[in-house]
Amino acid sequence: MEKQIEKLLNDQVKFEAAASMQYLAMASWADENGYNGVADFFYLQSEEERLHMTKLVKFINERSGKVVIPSLEKPKSTYTSINELFETFLASEVFVTQQVNHVIHECLQFKDYNVHNFMQWYVTEQLEEEATARTLLGKLNIIGTDKSGHYLFDRDINMITSAKE
Repeated sequence: MEKQIEKLLNDQVKFEAAASMQYLAMASWADENGYNGVADFFYLQSEEERLHMTKLVKFINERSGKVVIPSLEKPKSTYTSINELFETFLASEVFVTQQVNHVIHECLQFKDYNVHNFMQWYVTEQLEEEATARTLLGKLNIIGTDKSGHYLFDRDINMITSAKE
C-alpha cells in the first residue's frame, strides 16, 4: 500500500473515531436534558461511527498496512439546544464526506483501485448520513423554539432509530 494512502486511511480512522466520541457526548447531553429519543439516536450514531472506524482498521491490516490508533481530543459536551446538536451532526457528516472524497481522489492519483473500491461503501454511507442530518435539521428549523414540537420530534425520532437497528 502506498504510504500516502495508508496515512490518509489512518487519518480517516481518526475522523471516524472522533465522530463516534462526538456523537456519544451529544447523546449524553440529550439524555441529561430529557431528550431520550434524541439520545438513543446519537448513541446509535456513535456506534455506527465506531463500526466505520473498525472497518477501516481491519482493511488497513488486511492490506499489510500499519494502523495508527489515534489519540482524540475531548469532544464538545455542552449544547444550547437540540438544534445545535443537529447542526453539529450535519457539519460533522459534511466534514467526513469531504475527507472520504479526498481519499478517493488520492487513490485515483496513485491508481490504487482496491482502496478506491473499498471507499465506495463510505461514499454511499455518507450520502445517507448527510441526507438524514439535513432532513432532521430541516424539521427542527420548521419547529423553531416550540417546546411541544421538540417533544414530538424527540418522540418521533425513535422511528428513525428503530428503522436503523
